[in-house]
Amino acid sequence: MAIHPTAVIDPQAEIDPTAEIGAYAVIDGPVTVAARARIYHHAYLTGWTEIGAECEVHPFAVVGHLPQDFHFEGHRSYCRIGAGTVIREYVSIHRGTDPDSVTSLGEKCFLLAHAHVGHNCAVGDRVTMINGVNLGGHTTVGQGALFSICSATHQFTRVGEYAMLAPDARAPMDALPYMTVQGRNAVSGVNVVGMKRNGFSKDEIAEIKQAHRLLYRSGLPLSKAVDEFEVGVQTRAGRTLLEFVRGESRRGLGAGPRHAYRHSRYNAAGEGGESDPS
Repeated sequence: MAIHPTAVIDPQAEIDPTAEIGAYAVIDGPVTVAARARIYHHAYLTGWTEIGAECEVHPFAVVGHLPQDFHFEGHRSYCRIGAGTVIREYVSIHRGTDPDSVTSLGEKCFLLAHAHVGHNCAVGDRVTMINGVNLGGHTTVGQGALFSICSATHQFTRVGEYAMLAPDARAPMDALPYMTVQGRNAVSGVNVVGMKRNGFSKDEIAEIKQAHRLLYRSGLPLSKAVDEFEVGVQTRAGRTLLEFVRGESRRGLGAGPRHAYRHSRYNAAGEGGESDPS
């Protein structure tokens, strides 16, 4: 076990013999660090936190600390980081706010400097968060999603798999799978490059393009556009998008650029989303 003599390790912590702990790192509480993980100097891990195999936690990152929530009352809660995830400098990931609740990141995520994952977020595998990204509490993120620099989500927002938030994008409403979000909640098109890079077929990409045309360019009410799309769905990607749109939403769905705030308050069932208090 390569633990620098200046590292501070709580007796409750469980450190795999193959893990590396750098100078002045602090591991405070019943933290678990799995095989071949590397905790760089001055990183801070705390609480009931699990660091998966082959993770990297870089200098000055904070993982598993108390949630930034006025309602937090000091209960036991958890933070779980999947294998192979890279957490760069000054990233902060806070544990759950309710008793026994969890903040989780999947496997092989890549969080660049100063990104923040709020309490009770559930982030899928292979999600990329570029510098300065901010996920509000209880955000749910599907696998392969990409957050460009300084993009952000509101609390309780859903971000679908392989969605992309452009630089400085704001998502106070849900971001649909495979779509690109720009500005404030504006779905500007399909994340074609991301789909190609991740092995989606031509048929899948074509079907998502058709979904975009129906949902955002046909002029149909959202519920009717979804019904029309459902009739012709043939691919897994199309079914994933349909399931997302039909799913329960606390925030409502994102809309096209011309209607990004007004129209997005309604989900596919015709129900109003929560108002944005900001």
